Amino acid sequence: MRAVVQRVSWCRVSVEARVIGDIARGLLVYLGISKSDERSAADYMINKLAGLRVFEDAEEKMNLCATDISAQFCIVSQFTLYGDTRKGMRPSYSNAARPEVAIPLYEYCVTSLRQRGFTTATGEFGAHMSVEYE
Repeated sequence: MRAVVQRVSWCRVSVEARVIGDIARGLLVYLGISKSDERSAADYMINKLAGLRVFEDAEEKMNLCATDISAQFCIVSQFTLYGDTRKGMRPSYSNAARPEVAIPLYEYCVTSLRQRGFTTATGEFGAHMSVEYE
């Protein structure tokens, strides 16, 4: 499992000009799932995301985590994180999980963050999404 994490003041995900998810201050997470990932990888990722100290404290040091500031999450599936460009110019996505594996793990991550009390928005798995943030 791989993630690209961006701190945001706000984030909005749209599909065909229709907003399907939005958050206030928190983390935008592009989540890639490999064909070998299992729930243990998802549990590790969830713990890492909730505890990642990337928010500033009163002294402007990045000492606070999502839990400390009641951050919100926007989780967007992104199979391209498993693109392999070592050969040629066209990426191979053979290590990315097929939807029948990826969707349940993606949904598990989202549900787990919500169960921890985090407001969590999502994109739409497999859709062409527009992601805006500041």
